[in-house]
Parts: sequence; C-alpha cells; structure tokens
Amino acid sequence: MPVSVVRFNLVEPGADSASLGARYRAAVEMAAYADTHGVTTVQTEEHHGVDNNWLPSPFAFAGAVFGATRSIAVTVSAVIGPLHDPLRLAEDIAVLDLLSGGRLVTVAGIGYRPEEYALFDVDWKRRGRLQDEVLETVLKAWSGEEFEYRGRTVRVTPRPFTDPHPLLLVGGSSKAAARRAARLGLPFFPSAHLPELEAYYKERLTEYGTEGWTMMPTAETPLLHIAEDPDRAWERYGEHFLHEARTYASWQSGDIHSAVRSGATTVAELRAEGVYRILTPEQCVSAGLDNLVLHPLAGGMPVEEGWRSLRLFAESVLPALSA
Repeated sequence: MPVSVVRFNLVEPGADSASLGARYRAAVEMAAYADTHGVTTVQTEEHHGVDNNWLPSPFAFAGAVFGATRSIAVTVSAVIGPLHDPLRLAEDIAVLDLLSGGRLVTVAGIGYRPEEYALFDVDWKRRGRLQDEVLETVLKAWSGEEFEYRGRTVRVTPRPFTDPHPLLLVGGSSKAAARRAARLGLPFFPSAHLPELEAYYKERLTEYGTEGWTMMPTAETPLLHIAEDPDRAWERYGEHFLHEARTYASWQSGDIHSAVRSGATTVAELRAEGVYRILTPEQCVSAGLDNLVLHPLAGGMPVEEGWRSLRLFAESVLPALSA
C-alpha cells in the first residue's frame, strides 16, 4: 500500500477574510475526513508575506488538524528554522507532540527566500549558523533539563510526549544540510530525489560516529488531483495549478532542488510536464506510484472541487489499492 498524503498550503489569490476563513475550515474538515478513510499524512508548509496568502503558520494549522483527528500524522515540511525563536519553537512542538500523542513530524529547513528573512529582520547571511543554533537548542530543550543558552541558564517545560524527542528531520538539497543532519544525528530529508546527497549524508554519519536515516522523495512524486474527466478538469482548473507552479518556481534559484519544481509557463506545458497530474481513479490506481500526494486545494482551487477530488481519492483509489 503506497504512502498517502493530503497536502495543504491554503493558497488563495485575492481572497477576502471570509473566503480564506472558509478555506481554512474546509481544510481541517478534509483532514478529519482523510483521517477516517485511511490517509497516512497531512502535509503542510511555511511561507511568509506571499500575495496569494500562502500559509505562514503551519503549527497553528497542525494544532487544528490534531484537534479534529485521531490517527493521521501531520508533517510540517518545512519549518524555516532561523525565523523562529528556538525556545518558543521547542515549546510549540512539545505541546503539539503532547496533544497529538506523537503524530507531529517536523522537517527543519533554512528556506530560500531572502524576503522572508527581511520581513522578520533576520540576517540572511547567518542562516546556516542560526539553523545550527535552532536545532541544537530544541534538542537540549526537549530533555527537560537546564542548559546554557545565550549566556544564561534556561529550562523548557513541558517535556514532549515522544521519547527521546519529537520526530525532527533536517531538510535541504545541499551538502551543508546533509552535514548538519549527520553531525546532530538527525534524519535527513532531501527536498528532491538526490541519491548522491543521500550517499554523502551516510558518509558523514560514519565520519561523525552518529546514527540516522533518510526520508527522500521517490524519483516520481507528482502532485495529484483526482477527477472523472481529466480533460474537463484541466480546462476548468488548470490555471490554479499553473499559478502555484509559477509562484513556487519564481522563488527558487538554479542550485535549489525540489521534487515538485516546475518549468512550465502555460497550462499545456504543465500538463505535459507531469509535476501536477489530474488522473481518473482508475489511472491513479494503475500509476504504480509509491507515494500518492493529493493536493485538493492547489492554487486556490474551489473548495467544492477539492472535496470531489478528495472523495474520489478516499473512496475509489485507496480501497482499490488495499484490495
């Protein structure tokens, strides 16, 4: 049975507060529905100051999802570590870990948008050193013991539910990220299928004498939408996918790798490229994908269409795959 993921970033260009509020509530309701239909994970993410309302607060959203569900995991992929106070971040994750009974997975990255650092008055040039401090601090904080932090003795409570600490992975597509993960003995989450970087990480584990593992996207990890008539869905909703794809691509320089990076400039190009795919339930079942990532509200997708996609996924695709 493939891993099944429902992704939410709550993008909605030009939304007013009423529309965006309805979208947020629908996403939580979708997560609750997914939880009762065998979906493995809800995935969410963090970006700031984006005109299309990209979700800036993934942990607040995760808390709402945990309150509405009982089994499904929530993966924050990724939290931009240097933009957070390390002690508050440790507290927030510990509380969510307690509330959820250990269902939170956090991937810590350093981001790739200088504008986000400027928004929070954080020095972009120090992002690597800041990320080191964040990761080292949260690991110490979760011990429940006193430790030295910026010249003073501190202690963070409560301790998390998960022992020894909540699942924390280091994300990225650089050797620096792989070294950071290996040095701290943390799992590594490459942002794309990068076997050579995974091998480099394993070499550094040996060098540092630490233990870890890799959670890496497969070579083929498209973002999915399920529809009875893909041609009609591309015609009606293709611009939503294109908006998100173009926004995301505009943030990434040539040295950034992503499993869902698109080079398309038109809906036709996007459809041919295959990063975003609209499939019938039967096509999805026969696609042979190891990871099924449904993106029901992509790019401001109408909520009712998102529900149609999710229901087809949960009621027609997943049962067929588990039969």
